[in-house]
Amino acid sequence: MNSTVKRSISGAVFLAVMLGGLLVNRLCFNILFAFISCVMVLEFLRITLGKAHRPVRIATAVVAVLAFVSVGLVTGVSQLDPKWLSLNLIFLILLMVLMILDHTQFKDYAYVFSALLYIAVPLALSHFVVSSEGVFDGRLMLAFFIVIWASDVGAYCFGMLLGQRVWPAKMCPDISPKKSWAGFFGGLITAAAAAVIMLKTGLIGYPTIHVLVMAILMSISGVFGDLFESLWKRQFGVKDSGNIIPGHGGLLDRFDSSLFAIPTGYVYLLLNGLL
Repeated sequence: MNSTVKRSISGAVFLAVMLGGLLVNRLCFNILFAFISCVMVLEFLRITLGKAHRPVRIATAVVAVLAFVSVGLVTGVSQLDPKWLSLNLIFLILLMVLMILDHTQFKDYAYVFSALLYIAVPLALSHFVVSSEGVFDGRLMLAFFIVIWASDVGAYCFGMLLGQRVWPAKMCPDISPKKSWAGFFGGLITAAAAAVIMLKTGLIGYPTIHVLVMAILMSISGVFGDLFESLWKRQFGVKDSGNIIPGHGGLLDRFDSSLFAIPTGYVYLLLNGLL
Protein backbone atom coordinates (compact mmCIF):
# COMPACT_ATOMS: atom_id res chain seq x y z
CA MET A 1 0.00 0.00 0.00
CA ASN A 2 1.54 3.31 -1.08
CA SER A 3 1.77 6.27 1.28
CA THR A 4 -1.00 8.30 -0.41
CA VAL A 5 -3.55 5.50 -0.05
CA LYS A 6 -2.45 4.87 3.52
CA ARG A 7 -2.82 8.54 4.42
CA SER A 8 -6.24 8.72 2.75
CA ILE A 9 -7.61 5.67 4.55
CA SER A 10 -6.24 6.64 7.95
CA GLY A 11 -7.46 10.22 7.43
CA ALA A 12 -10.98 8.99 6.62
CA VAL A 13 -11.01 6.75 9.70
CA PHE A 14 -9.75 9.61 11.86
CA LEU A 15 -12.52 11.89 10.54
CA ALA A 16 -15.21 9.25 11.16
CA VAL A 17 -14.01 8.68 14.71
CA MET A 18 -13.96 12.42 15.41
CA LEU A 19 -17.49 12.89 14.05
CA GLY A 20 -18.73 9.99 16.15
CA GLY A 21 -17.11 11.36 19.29
CA LEU A 22 -18.51 14.84 18.74
CA LEU A 23 -22.02 14.06 17.52
CA VAL A 24 -23.24 10.76 19.01
CA ASN A 25 -23.41 11.35 22.77
CA ARG A 26 -21.47 12.45 25.83
CA LEU A 27 -20.12 8.96 26.54
CA CYS A 28 -18.50 8.73 23.10
CA PHE A 29 -17.01 12.19 23.54
CA ASN A 30 -15.64 11.32 26.97
CA ILE A 31 -14.06 8.07 25.82
CA LEU A 32 -12.52 9.61 22.71
CA PHE A 33 -11.10 12.75 24.31
CA ALA A 34 -9.88 10.98 27.45
CA PHE A 35 -7.98 8.66 25.11
CA ILE A 36 -6.65 11.61 23.11
CA SER A 37 -5.49 13.35 26.29
CA CYS A 38 -3.73 10.22 27.55
CA VAL A 39 -1.94 9.51 24.27
CA MET A 40 -0.90 13.12 23.69
CA VAL A 41 0.62 13.40 27.17
CA LEU A 42 2.52 10.15 26.62
CA GLU A 43 3.75 11.36 23.24
CA PHE A 44 4.90 14.66 24.71
CA LEU A 45 6.76 12.95 27.54
CA ARG A 46 8.30 10.44 25.14
CA ILE A 47 9.73 13.39 23.21
CA THR A 48 11.04 15.17 26.30
CA LEU A 49 11.96 12.32 28.67
CA GLY A 50 12.65 9.56 26.19
CA LYS A 51 12.38 6.10 27.79
CA ALA A 52 13.36 7.33 31.25
CA HIS A 53 10.99 7.56 34.24
CA ARG A 54 8.34 5.22 32.86
CA PRO A 55 6.26 5.21 36.10
CA VAL A 56 6.19 9.02 36.07
CA ARG A 57 5.19 9.15 32.43
CA ILE A 58 2.32 6.72 32.99
CA ALA A 59 1.22 8.49 36.18
CA THR A 60 1.18 11.84 34.39
CA ALA A 61 -1.09 10.40 31.71
CA VAL A 62 -3.36 9.01 34.44
CA VAL A 63 -3.54 12.42 36.12
CA ALA A 64 -4.46 13.96 32.75
CA VAL A 65 -7.31 11.47 32.32
CA LEU A 66 -8.51 12.01 35.89
CA ALA A 67 -8.54 15.76 35.31
CA PHE A 68 -10.58 15.25 32.15
CA VAL A 69 -13.04 12.95 33.93
CA SER A 70 -13.43 15.25 36.94
CA VAL A 71 -14.30 18.28 34.81
CA GLY A 72 -16.65 16.09 32.77
CA LEU A 73 -18.50 15.03 35.90
CA VAL A 74 -18.92 18.61 37.08
CA THR A 75 -20.18 19.85 33.71
CA GLY A 76 -22.30 16.79 32.97
CA VAL A 77 -23.94 16.22 36.35
CA SER A 78 -25.79 19.35 37.40
CA GLN A 79 -26.07 18.29 41.05
CA LEU A 80 -22.33 17.73 41.48
CA ASP A 81 -20.56 20.47 43.45
CA PRO A 82 -17.64 22.02 41.52
CA LYS A 83 -15.62 21.83 44.75
CA TRP A 84 -14.90 18.21 43.79
CA LEU A 85 -12.49 19.61 41.23
CA SER A 86 -10.11 20.21 44.14
CA LEU A 87 -9.38 16.47 44.01
CA ASN A 88 -7.09 17.28 41.12
CA LEU A 89 -4.74 18.95 43.60
CA ILE A 90 -4.42 15.63 45.45
CA PHE A 91 -3.67 13.84 42.17
CA LEU A 92 -0.99 16.43 41.44
CA ILE A 93 0.57 16.05 44.90
CA LEU A 94 0.64 12.26 44.53
CA LEU A 95 2.34 12.67 41.16
CA MET A 96 5.02 14.85 42.74
CA VAL A 97 5.51 12.28 45.52
CA LEU A 98 6.02 9.60 42.86
CA MET A 99 8.58 11.79 41.09
CA ILE A 100 10.50 12.12 44.36
CA LEU A 101 10.45 8.36 44.91
CA ASP A 102 11.44 7.75 41.30
CA HIS A 103 14.43 10.07 41.73
CA THR A 104 13.25 12.23 38.85
CA GLN A 105 15.77 14.93 38.02
CA PHE A 106 14.53 18.38 38.94
CA LYS A 107 14.77 19.70 35.37
CA ASP A 108 12.40 16.93 34.26
CA TYR A 109 9.68 18.28 36.57
CA ALA A 110 9.28 21.11 34.06
CA TYR A 111 8.46 18.64 31.27
CA VAL A 112 5.86 16.84 33.40
CA PHE A 113 4.11 20.06 34.39
CA SER A 114 4.37 21.37 30.83
CA ALA A 115 2.54 18.27 29.59
CA LEU A 116 -0.28 18.87 32.06
CA LEU A 117 -0.54 22.60 31.37
CA TYR A 118 -0.08 22.39 27.60
CA ILE A 119 -2.24 19.31 26.93
CA ALA A 120 -4.27 18.07 29.90
CA VAL A 121 -5.75 21.41 31.01
CA PRO A 122 -7.08 22.56 27.58
CA LEU A 123 -8.56 19.12 26.87
CA ALA A 124 -10.17 18.91 30.31
CA LEU A 125 -11.73 22.34 29.82
CA SER A 126 -13.11 21.24 26.43
CA HIS A 127 -16.11 19.92 28.39
CA PHE A 128 -17.33 23.51 28.63
CA VAL A 129 -17.42 23.71 24.84
CA VAL A 130 -19.73 20.69 24.52
CA SER A 131 -21.89 21.29 27.60
CA SER A 132 -24.65 23.78 28.21
CA GLU A 133 -26.48 23.52 31.54
CA GLY A 134 -25.61 19.85 31.72
CA VAL A 135 -26.82 19.08 28.17
CA PHE A 136 -24.33 17.63 25.70
CA ASP A 137 -24.04 19.32 22.30
CA GLY A 138 -20.91 18.78 20.25
CA ARG A 139 -21.83 21.04 17.33
CA LEU A 140 -19.79 24.03 18.53
CA MET A 141 -16.73 21.83 19.00
CA LEU A 142 -17.30 20.41 15.52
CA ALA A 143 -17.49 23.96 14.15
CA PHE A 144 -14.20 24.76 15.88
CA PHE A 145 -12.53 21.76 14.29
CA ILE A 146 -13.94 22.63 10.86
CA VAL A 147 -12.36 26.09 11.13
CA ILE A 148 -9.04 24.53 12.17
CA TRP A 149 -9.10 21.90 9.42
CA ALA A 150 -10.09 24.48 6.80
CA SER A 151 -7.23 26.71 7.93
CA ASP A 152 -4.77 23.81 7.69
CA VAL A 153 -5.97 22.81 4.22
CA GLY A 154 -5.90 26.42 3.01
CA ALA A 155 -2.41 26.98 4.38
CA TYR A 156 -1.16 23.85 2.62
CA CYS A 157 -2.81 24.63 -0.73
CA PHE A 158 -1.86 28.31 -0.82
CA GLY A 159 1.60 27.45 0.41
CA MET A 160 2.06 24.96 -2.42
CA LEU A 161 0.57 27.24 -5.09
CA LEU A 162 2.07 30.58 -4.06
CA GLY A 163 4.64 29.88 -1.38
CA GLN A 164 7.19 28.29 -3.67
CA ARG A 165 7.87 31.04 -6.23
CA VAL A 166 5.26 33.81 -6.10
CA TRP A 167 5.66 34.64 -2.40
CA PRO A 168 8.38 32.42 -0.94
CA ALA A 169 8.89 34.42 2.27
CA LYS A 170 8.90 32.08 5.29
CA MET A 171 7.25 32.78 8.63
CA CYS A 172 9.67 31.06 11.01
CA PRO A 173 12.30 29.28 8.92
CA ASP A 174 14.31 28.25 12.00
CA ILE A 175 11.31 26.38 13.41
CA SER A 176 9.25 25.29 10.41
CA PRO A 177 11.07 25.84 7.07
CA LYS A 178 8.01 24.97 4.96
CA LYS A 179 5.57 27.37 6.60
CA SER A 180 5.19 30.43 4.36
CA TRP A 181 3.35 33.72 4.68
CA ALA A 182 1.36 32.78 1.57
CA GLY A 183 0.13 29.71 3.42
CA PHE A 184 -0.59 31.75 6.54
CA PHE A 185 -2.88 34.20 4.75
CA GLY A 186 -4.37 31.39 2.67
CA GLY A 187 -5.34 29.70 5.92
CA LEU A 188 -7.07 32.87 7.10
CA ILE A 189 -9.10 33.00 3.89
CA THR A 190 -10.22 29.37 4.01
CA ALA A 191 -11.00 29.56 7.74
CA ALA A 192 -13.24 32.58 7.11
CA ALA A 193 -14.85 30.82 4.13
CA ALA A 194 -15.58 27.76 6.28
CA ALA A 195 -17.15 30.02 8.91
CA VAL A 196 -19.45 31.58 6.29
CA ILE A 197 -20.50 28.15 5.04
CA MET A 198 -21.30 27.03 8.58
CA LEU A 199 -23.41 30.17 9.04
CA LYS A 200 -25.32 29.48 5.83
CA THR A 201 -25.92 25.83 6.73
CA GLY A 202 -27.02 26.65 10.27
CA LEU A 203 -24.27 24.74 12.09
CA ILE A 204 -23.57 27.92 14.07
CA GLY A 205 -25.90 30.84 14.64
CA TYR A 206 -23.82 33.69 16.01
CA PRO A 207 -23.66 37.16 14.37
CA THR A 208 -21.68 37.10 11.14
CA ILE A 209 -19.00 39.57 12.21
CA HIS A 210 -18.27 37.61 15.37
CA VAL A 211 -18.05 34.32 13.50
CA LEU A 212 -15.59 35.80 11.01
CA VAL A 213 -13.42 37.37 13.71
CA MET A 214 -13.52 34.14 15.71
CA ALA A 215 -12.43 32.11 12.67
CA ILE A 216 -9.56 34.48 11.88
CA LEU A 217 -8.34 34.50 15.49
CA MET A 218 -8.55 30.71 15.62
CA SER A 219 -6.59 30.41 12.39
CA ILE A 220 -3.85 32.68 13.70
CA SER A 221 -3.62 30.97 17.09
CA GLY A 222 -3.70 27.56 15.40
CA VAL A 223 -0.62 28.47 13.36
CA PHE A 224 1.25 29.34 16.54
CA GLY A 225 0.02 26.14 18.16
CA ASP A 226 1.60 24.27 15.25
CA LEU A 227 4.81 26.27 15.57
CA PHE A 228 4.94 25.68 19.32
CA GLU A 229 4.88 21.92 18.84
CA SER A 230 7.40 22.17 16.00
CA LEU A 231 9.70 24.10 18.32
CA TRP A 232 9.51 21.30 20.90
CA LYS A 233 10.18 18.60 18.33
CA ARG A 234 13.08 20.51 16.78
CA GLN A 235 14.58 21.04 20.22
CA PHE A 236 14.62 17.27 20.80
CA GLY A 237 15.39 16.21 17.22
CA VAL A 238 12.04 14.49 16.61
CA LYS A 239 10.12 14.53 13.32
CA ASP A 240 6.75 13.10 14.43
CA SER A 241 5.29 12.90 17.93
CA GLY A 242 4.21 9.30 17.28
CA ASN A 243 2.88 6.88 14.68
CA ILE A 244 -0.61 6.08 15.95
CA ILE A 245 -2.19 7.41 12.72
CA PRO A 246 -0.49 5.75 9.73
CA GLY A 247 0.95 8.35 7.39
CA HIS A 248 -0.03 11.23 9.68
CA GLY A 249 2.17 10.81 12.74
CA GLY A 250 0.96 11.07 16.31
CA LEU A 251 -2.08 12.65 17.93
CA LEU A 252 -0.02 15.59 19.13
CA ASP A 253 0.83 16.28 15.47
CA ARG A 254 -2.87 16.31 14.64
CA PHE A 255 -4.09 18.38 17.59
CA ASP A 256 -1.24 20.85 18.08
CA SER A 257 -3.21 23.65 16.39
CA SER A 258 -6.35 22.78 18.36
CA LEU A 259 -4.65 23.24 21.73
CA PHE A 260 -4.27 26.95 20.94
CA ALA A 261 -7.19 27.54 18.56
CA ILE A 262 -10.11 26.01 20.48
CA PRO A 263 -9.49 27.97 23.73
CA THR A 264 -9.13 31.11 21.59
CA GLY A 265 -12.47 30.55 19.86
CA TYR A 266 -14.28 29.69 23.08
CA VAL A 267 -12.90 32.65 25.05
CA TYR A 268 -13.74 35.03 22.18
CA LEU A 269 -17.37 33.90 22.20
CA LEU A 270 -17.45 34.02 25.99
CA LEU A 271 -16.06 37.57 26.22
CA ASN A 272 -18.63 38.78 23.69
CA GLY A 273 -21.53 37.29 25.64
CA LEU A 274 -22.38 34.69 23.01
CA LEU A 275 -22.19 31.65 25.31
